Amino acid sequence: QVQVAESGGGLAQPGGSLRLSCATSGTFFSINDMGWYRRTSGNRREMVATITSRGSATYLDTVKGRFTISRDDDKNMVYLQMNNLRPEDTAVYYCNAEVVFRTTEGIRGRPYWGQGTQVTVSL
Repeated sequence: QVQVAESGGGLAQPGGSLRLSCATSGTFFSINDMGWYRRTSGNRREMVATITSRGSATYLDTVKGRFTISRDDDKNMVYLQMNNLRPEDTAVYYCNAEVVFRTTEGIRGRPYWGQGTQVTVSL
């Protein structure tokens, strides 16, 4: 049983910072890509940042230069450091991990999602 769990959301003022953490637990072979997505109040889901197993990161244009994604493979963790937050960053943030398993048919990957953590940016 694989579980993905986010933490670190909350309330921040514009210009402030928050750090999100995501832990993947269970029995598996490895983790490929990991990422953060968000769903806004308009029910739009968008990719915020992703990071490959080799550490290559991709960002949503509106968060470039403000957010930084990182991962710790020894701990099966991925982080999102969010600086200079804006009201439009308000959303539920979800962690995604592509978990890899050894099967009788070979190596297989499957995406897992966390339950989400609320980030609110407001005065």
